[in-house]
Amino acid sequence: MAEEIAGKPGESWDETVVRVLKSNQVRLIAYVPDKVLAPLIKRLAADDYFTVISPAREEEAVGIVTGAYMAGMRGIVLMQTSGFATLANVLASLTVPCQIPLVMMISERGTIGDHQLGQAIVCRTMRPILNTLNIEHYSVERPDDVEFVTDRMIKQAFTTQAAAAILLSPLLTSRGKKSY
Repeated sequence: MAEEIAGKPGESWDETVVRVLKSNQVRLIAYVPDKVLAPLIKRLAADDYFTVISPAREEEAVGIVTGAYMAGMRGIVLMQTSGFATLANVLASLTVPCQIPLVMMISERGTIGDHQLGQAIVCRTMRPILNTLNIEHYSVERPDDVEFVTDRMIKQAFTTQAAAAILLSPLLTSRGKKSY
């Protein structure tokens, strides 16, 4: 049987993500609030399948998901680009050297239509940091790619015991919406 690699007709990107997380037994969601991720966070919080936690900082979210993995539970950290900028130390000193399959979903801010200088500067650091730490990452730009990329990145992270970052481009999350 051929695998389905595109979202179901009429399904929003956030509905697809929820379905893919369930199919990969990702039950723990740690997030720092973000306007772009709000529809996904709301959908996850309303679903009893998930344990949803909102720590104060992204480093805490990484610690929670890392600890849960060591206890046998799969999780994901949801954040925006500026939150990722706070993670270089925890990624370089814990996640990468200990080969922890940390899955991150990052709403990409500071690019295409986001005119906040601070966000733009931070956005330019994200990919170089991911590359330097050899963390696999891929940007999702089209609704048709959400299921394939999210599913494969989660599977790759847990199979290879390595961190992975799913970047949600404004081309995906902001189509038809006003700019930031």
